[in-house]
Amino acid sequence: MNAITIQQPGGPAVLQLRQLPQPQPAAHEVLVHIQAAGLNRPDVLMRQGKYAGSGDVAGMVPGLEIAGTVAACGNEVMRWQPGDAVCALMPAGGYAEYATVDARHCLPVPAGLSMLEAAALPETVFTVWHNVFQRGALQAGETLLVHGGSSGIGTTAIQLARALGSHVAVTAGDDTKCSACLELGADWAINYKTQDFEQVLNEPGVDVILDMIGGDYIAKNLRLLKDDGRLVFVNAMQGGKGEFNALEVMRRRLSITGSTLRPRSAEFKAALAAAVEQHVWPLIVAGKFRPVIYKTFPLAEAAAAHALMESSAHIGKIMLEVGV
Repeated sequence: MNAITIQQPGGPAVLQLRQLPQPQPAAHEVLVHIQAAGLNRPDVLMRQGKYAGSGDVAGMVPGLEIAGTVAACGNEVMRWQPGDAVCALMPAGGYAEYATVDARHCLPVPAGLSMLEAAALPETVFTVWHNVFQRGALQAGETLLVHGGSSGIGTTAIQLARALGSHVAVTAGDDTKCSACLELGADWAINYKTQDFEQVLNEPGVDVILDMIGGDYIAKNLRLLKDDGRLVFVNAMQGGKGEFNALEVMRRRLSITGSTLRPRSAEFKAALAAAVEQHVWPLIVAGKFRPVIYKTFPLAEAAAAHALMESSAHIGKIMLEVGV
């Protein structure tokens, strides 16, 4: 089968198309004939050898989310049958024509969505649901601030928070991205290159912050939070260190948390998949949320797709079209 492998840690050029043996499913797995795969920031970190828990990446096939049809099932799999259309969360291996997946980490392709759209869901939706709604406990009527509002994570968080009755503020790097976020339902969209988000949002304040930036944002985030506010980290692109006043955290009962999805146990991901299917899939079917796809590349051009992601010029998801 065709697959993209990482030759060695490095830039996009280390992604190479190779022929690999088709995998065989274990008893609890399904074999998926992949039609589309989504790109995510952890793919870039994995390629660079910097993603937590990835180990030696030489020869690894990146890719955390896919959609396709079930080609075969292990003998313990009860829910799925060959021919079923599924999307799935994976620890790696998505940039390929076939992959084996824990059957519990698969979800049905939502009615009305293409395979390409379905492949844009698992990593971002699982991340947002767990971090914004489970860890951050965002409630209807509260205000969510999303840094990186035009990213795949950001466009997902905007739509889900609005669909469930919350207000949304975002930061983004230019006016075009800010306009796109407003069109998706954000109440405030702040160009961080021309405005100070802390000053803009200081008066309303926010209840939950989803941060993928870190660095200098950390202290500003904590000052912005209302009493009992929650700061949730999913990345720290500007570094993981920042100063804050612990006494203020105590006085205002602030919570600081975060998570990385890939190292979590198979059981945790299975429970998260069940929660996503229960709470998010009906919103998709009802037309209240749809993934935003910026550009699609053929599998062989994965390096160009990575270069685009690193440029941060995109709004929404970058996808790979794998097979038909």
